[in-house]
Amino acid sequence: MLTAEQFAAAQKANVETLFGLTNKAFEGVEKLVELNLQVAKAALGEAAETTRAILSVKDAQELLSLQAGLLQPTAEKAAAYSRHLYDIAAATNAEVSKVAEQTAAEAQAKFMNVVDTAVKNAPAGTENAVALVKSAVAAANNAYETVHKAAKQAADVAEANFQAVTSTAVKATQGATASAKAKRAA
Repeated sequence: MLTAEQFAAAQKANVETLFGLTNKAFEGVEKLVELNLQVAKAALGEAAETTRAILSVKDAQELLSLQAGLLQPTAEKAAAYSRHLYDIAAATNAEVSKVAEQTAAEAQAKFMNVVDTAVKNAPAGTENAVALVKSAVAAANNAYETVHKAAKQAADVAEANFQAVTSTAVKATQGATASAKAKRAA
């Protein structure tokens, strides 16, 4: 049974964990806002530059050339923005997962201490019940480990797929831009 001091310590630890997670979430939001401000500032400058370039076009061929030249950098910037968003989300998720894993490990250790104490104080003749409890705890720990490993593998596969799709999209845009330039040159 928990004493008043143990209960207060547990509540204090929970509050500290909550504030730690809240700070990590705010750090992620700050990074996201900073990224969006950088993108907006760059987009404004590029819009002004593009407008000047369009206003200085003298014929349709020059306009088509300008248009093709703008396509590739736009796709690359969109891919880079997506990568930055993903990196921010992944970093924030990693921090939250780390705290969750630490909290789960601490809770598991405390539970195992309770089980060990109960086993030591179990009356004679309850060896079968004690063995059953230990077996159930071991099975639960194994199931948790299996689920955790599967989730980690799924996250790794998702990240690899995201990187591959982003890379493929940029390469496809580069190929289309090169093809358009070659057709105009011919």
